[in-house]
Amino acid sequence: MIDLHLHTTASDGRSGPGALVAEASAAGCRTIAVTDHDTVAGVAAVREAASAAGLAFVSGIEMTAVAEGVDVHILGYFLDVTDPALATFLRAQRQRRRDRVAAMGDRLRAAGAPVDVDQILAVPEDSGRSVGRPAVAQALIVAGHATDVSDAFARYLSEGRPGYLTRGGPTPADVIAMLRAAGGVSSVAHPGKLRRDHLIGPMVAAGLDAIEVYHSDHSVADVVRYQAMVDHHGVMVTGGSDYHGPGSGRTEGLGLVGLPPVAFDRLADYASRRR
Repeated sequence: MIDLHLHTTASDGRSGPGALVAEASAAGCRTIAVTDHDTVAGVAAVREAASAAGLAFVSGIEMTAVAEGVDVHILGYFLDVTDPALATFLRAQRQRRRDRVAAMGDRLRAAGAPVDVDQILAVPEDSGRSVGRPAVAQALIVAGHATDVSDAFARYLSEGRPGYLTRGGPTPADVIAMLRAAGGVSSVAHPGKLRRDHLIGPMVAAGLDAIEVYHSDHSVADVVRYQAMVDHHGVMVTGGSDYHGPGSGRTEGLGLVGLPPVAFDRLADYASRRR
């Protein structure tokens, strides 16, 4: 199994690097990528743990862009995680996340559902860890305002709900260009969740390299549709479970959803020729 979409505690995952590798290995994964949100803080530790466990490893990230007022997640693979320009870009991304969490805390307080935002923001800015809505969802659960993460998003944190705040930030073209400058290969994440298929053409024109065809939230119809878009645009395929660790509500795809070897070989070959 090749799983190119996994998260650690460096962003909103529940598993530390060692635990993630153990869980992926037990599920039958043999090639993995860690794709934390707007941070590469977990890459080195996962790489080391993967090597010790005999798993092949790909450096990765899931970066947040904004289009039409909604988040557009763009995966990056085979990137140079030590690139100075990338580090500067990601620091700005994480600061925007912190500012948004603070503002969402104000909204929740006004809506009668206060949470401990200071606890969320206690993560040191120089740690490389990123925070976001999942952390706010956990705070809502702790405060007794929601029963679980799904309930927190449905009642407070989804678009149109009282704690939601439209994100500001770079465009998809900006993120694609940044990933390319850092030597990375870019792929739009879970387009079946995004439901903004009309954005894919412009992203391809901006240099998007791939589409995440295989994802835990994609139906068979989604897979067929996005494979057709891959063929139409002449781009590559990526895929992964989007596993976030035990108790996260995002566990069912681990060991079941991944990227076919032939598609991975094409992706890796393309990346090697780009370097």
